[in-house]
Amino acid sequence: LRVCGGRALFRKEYNMLRLEKVTGRNVWDILKLRVRDEQINFVAGNDISIIEAYTAVTGGGHAFPFGIYEDQVPVGFLMVGYDTDDYWENAPEIAKGNYTLWRLMIDKNYQGRGYGKEAVRLALSFIRTAPCGGAECCWLSYEPDNLVAKKLYGSFGFTETGDWDGEEQIAVLRL
Repeated sequence: LRVCGGRALFRKEYNMLRLEKVTGRNVWDILKLRVRDEQINFVAGNDISIIEAYTAVTGGGHAFPFGIYEDQVPVGFLMVGYDTDDYWENAPEIAKGNYTLWRLMIDKNYQGRGYGKEAVRLALSFIRTAPCGGAECCWLSYEPDNLVAKKLYGSFGFTETGDWDGEEQIAVLRL
């Protein structure tokens, strides 16, 4: 808090966000996170995402589910994937040998604070460590009506390819 010309100015000091692997210790906190009602059709629930991570791994694939934390407070969830697995039917061609930013959600109580952008930055930093080996690109998909996602991912250089994953638009970032 600073006083300037008789007015109090508030400056939010952002603590660093961090990614924490979803484990038995924190899974219940991650499962409590929710998006706004009008966003429900844009992202699968965290319960579905964690189930998909399990089936990917047991199907020979790679999934990295993370809680997004500010200090000790879970504010969101994201999941990174790599390649395809034997469970995934009709995988887009871009999935083979590449990373995907599979899921991203920020809890409705923490939206509008820049956490989504910082979470994407953290996810890309993780991907660039090549935990499953090198890749040419990172891809993701989103509902065509999700203009917030399109703008966010575009700010990192993701470009739409014209290809689709089901009913979702695919966008790619060269690594």
